[in-house]
Amino acid sequence: MSDSIQGDSDARERARKLNEAIRQSLAIRPAPAPPRSPPVLARILRPPPLPPRGETLLSPAELERFGDLLLFARSTVEGYYAGRHKSPRRGSSVEFTDYKEYVPGDDLKRMDWRAYGRSRRLYVRQYEAETDMVVYLLVDVSASMSYAGEGRYSKYVLAAKIAAALAYLMINQGDKVSLVLFTDGVRYFLPAGGTRNHLHNLVTKLESVVPAAGTRLANTLVECQTLFKQRGRLVVLSDFWDDPGPTFEALSRFLHRKFEILLLQVVHPHEMDLPAVQAARFQDMETFAEVEVEPEEIRAAYRELARQRTEGLAREAHGRRISHALVDTNRPYLDALEAYLGFRGVNPLTTH
Repeated sequence: MSDSIQGDSDARERARKLNEAIRQSLAIRPAPAPPRSPPVLARILRPPPLPPRGETLLSPAELERFGDLLLFARSTVEGYYAGRHKSPRRGSSVEFTDYKEYVPGDDLKRMDWRAYGRSRRLYVRQYEAETDMVVYLLVDVSASMSYAGEGRYSKYVLAAKIAAALAYLMINQGDKVSLVLFTDGVRYFLPAGGTRNHLHNLVTKLESVVPAAGTRLANTLVECQTLFKQRGRLVVLSDFWDDPGPTFEALSRFLHRKFEILLLQVVHPHEMDLPAVQAARFQDMETFAEVEVEPEEIRAAYRELARQRTEGLAREAHGRRISHALVDTNRPYLDALEAYLGFRGVNPLTTH
């Protein structure tokens, strides 16, 4: 019987030690840490400050190292405010219609936190009164755009990089982008889209172009009348070596349809002032006509004609409520983005 009592005593002692060990284990276990906010959420609530005015973009020299056009566009636009524009349409309905991915500048009150909890991606709610803007990019791929000069990129390369950067910016704003490549008519048309895959297709096409043929912007615009179904913004990138009369007549039809129009004139320094050579044979890159001259004999007259041509284009545009910007080849991407973001601003080249 004493053996039985001893066995029960040993069992109780083992149970006591086990319970004590469990209590100690629970006592020293650290309390669970409060859940941490995702890093992306912290960035939204405290967005990084914008670069100082005048330093919004990397310099062209820093950016040229990007061989990939999509990477170039992304790097160029980085740091720019990309808030949603006001809808061009008016309406009182507030019925929910869809989600869009959050971009800096969107109203945080419209953030859908349930969607974030399910997908770990940030979305804002859109309502029926909000509509996407369609932006139509028209890029000149005629032979004159292949002119580069010694040690410089061609006008087309500059135009393609500007178009890629603008498309990236527009899609980040929630807009849809269409692309037209033109010479004496429409050579390629990409209907409007707003996805990353659409942007990739647009940039891939820009990278594949070899400029050729003559320019007839007016013909192109007439063809685009039937291609562009929805009202939006028209952005033309060209050197505008074409008769401006028919061009503005064709543009007036888009103005009648309430389009907003921006002309981005891409010029090479040699087009504003002849190169510093003693004698030269100049060849028209579209008609192949040639002329031999000594640049110094005609430099002053040429410079004045070039100035009059550029300012005349700007004045005609301004008179028709069309925006115009001359793209400086020393900072073309900055000029183009600022021109687009200030789309409704005063024409900087208008002198009268």
